[in-house]
Amino acid sequence: MVASGNDFVAMYRVRSSEYRAKELAKKMCDRKYGIGADGLLLLESSRAADIKMRIFNADGSEAEMCGNGARCVALFLVRSTEYRVQSKKIKIETKAGIIEAEVKKDNIKIKLTDPESLKLNIPIKINNRILHVNSINTGVPHAVIFTEGLEKIDVFNLGRAIRYDKKFGSAGTNVDFVEVLKNDFIKIRTYERGVEDETLACGTGSVAAALITALCTLYTVARTNKINVLTQSDETLKVYFDRLNNEFQNVWLEGKARIVYKGEYNV
Repeated sequence: MVASGNDFVAMYRVRSSEYRAKELAKKMCDRKYGIGADGLLLLESSRAADIKMRIFNADGSEAEMCGNGARCVALFLVRSTEYRVQSKKIKIETKAGIIEAEVKKDNIKIKLTDPESLKLNIPIKINNRILHVNSINTGVPHAVIFTEGLEKIDVFNLGRAIRYDKKFGSAGTNVDFVEVLKNDFIKIRTYERGVEDETLACGTGSVAAALITALCTLYTVARTNKINVLTQSDETLKVYFDRLNNEFQNVWLEGKARIVYKGEYNV
């Protein structure tokens, strides 16, 4: 499945305990010897929601949440002949909490858990230069850096250095480089933790970038806020939120997703 350039292998009716999930993710996500994907989504039954989603990155590490992955799962639930979820409000259990989703054809909108751990203007020394980084957790941690000339940024090396900086702890962080094109329109490039490279899109990163933009720019807002986020896949994601001072609620991410193919994988 793919959502805005983020691609995933999704498997259902499989208990992650039946396999060495981390090893399986690394093998399946390998783009030369496996299927090839940014991550593996293991779908299990849930008592708290319509389905439980576990997310394993291409390096085998497990993530708490994935915005584009959740959008793919919502589409899967609607399209699957086995599940056929009829409700307009789909619920997906993740390690970050319960995610709500709405599906209209190939357009999927998800409501994330309320963001937390906001920190602004964190000084980080990279290559003898001080960068000021903003941090927020939108299900997973993100560091957001504003820049100009986004296409010239060395996302891999600079993103990797920030991702492993000791100020983000042993788990590290995802890193988003953001250029403000208009006060409600930004462009983003993301170095994703776990993939350990730049990806064509990142759902939670797009949300993090939009929220930090609302805080750090002159973007004046109406009661309901919306920021458009242009990703490296040239697809624009929409982020909606309600803001009260430096706190956010009712955070939604909207964009397209699709099922690319179905098949068998030999273990």
